Amino acid sequence: MNVALIQFAPKLNRSNLQEVLAIVKRHEAADVVIFPELALSGYMLQDKLFEDAWNVDELQELCIASLQCDIAIGAALWDDGKVYNSALYFSGGELIHIHHKNHLPTYGMFEEGRYFAAGHEIKAFDTDHGKTAMVVCEDLWRAQTLADLAACDADVIYVLAASPARDFGEDGLLIERQWDALLKSCALLTHAYVVFVNRVGFEDGLGFWGGSRVITPLGESEHILGVLDTQEKVVSLNHTLQKLQRYIVKHS
Repeated sequence: MNVALIQFAPKLNRSNLQEVLAIVKRHEAADVVIFPELALSGYMLQDKLFEDAWNVDELQELCIASLQCDIAIGAALWDDGKVYNSALYFSGGELIHIHHKNHLPTYGMFEEGRYFAAGHEIKAFDTDHGKTAMVVCEDLWRAQTLADLAACDADVIYVLAASPARDFGEDGLLIERQWDALLKSCALLTHAYVVFVNRVGFEDGLGFWGGSRVITPLGESEHILGVLDTQEKVVSLNHTLQKLQRYIVKHS
C-alpha cells in the first residue's frame, strides 16, 4: 500500500481546492493521498470561517479525483447548520467518511472552541486498502481517543494535524518529541500503522512545523519528513507487519 504524505502550506482562502486537485493529480498512482488538518481552508480563519467553510456538494471535484486514488483531507465543513473541523475521506468517486474533530483546543494560542462545533465519536470505516480510522490533531491528546481507536481495530489510522512550532531547544522542538511519543504510543496500543500529516507555513504569527511521519505497528518511525519544509513523499506501508503485530499481541 503506497500513501502520499502532503506536507504543505494552505492559504486562508478557497483557492486551496485547486492546489489540492493539482497535487492529487501528481500522486494519483498512490493508493491514498493524505493532506493536513484544514488543508482546504487554512487554520486561522476566525470570523472568516462562516463564509469560507465548505458544503459537501461543493467538493464534487474531489469525488471525481478519488476515482484515481483515495484522498484524506481536512476542511472546515458545514453540517446541519454548524461548522466542524473535519477530516474527509474520498474513495471511488464518493465521500465515504467524515470525522468531525472531537476535542477543540481553546487555550493559549488556540481558539477553536469559539468557532467550531465539536464532534462526538470516532468510527472505523472500510476501504479497499484496509479498515481505516481518522482523527484530527488535538483528538489524539486524550486517553479516551486512544481507547476508542483501539476498539476500532483499524489497520491504519490517519492523524491530520495543524500543530504550531513552539518550545525550541538545543535538542530541537519539544512539540516534535511529544508528538513522536504520542504517535508511537498510539501505534503500540492499537497495533495499527499511524500516519501523521502536519502542515507547514505561517499564519498571523503562527508557524507550523511539519515533521509528518509514519509509525509502524511495532512503534517504530518508518518515514519522517523534514521540519518547516514543504514536502510531498510517497511511502509504502507493509500490511504483513501490521498483521504480524496483531498475531503477536493476541498470542502473547
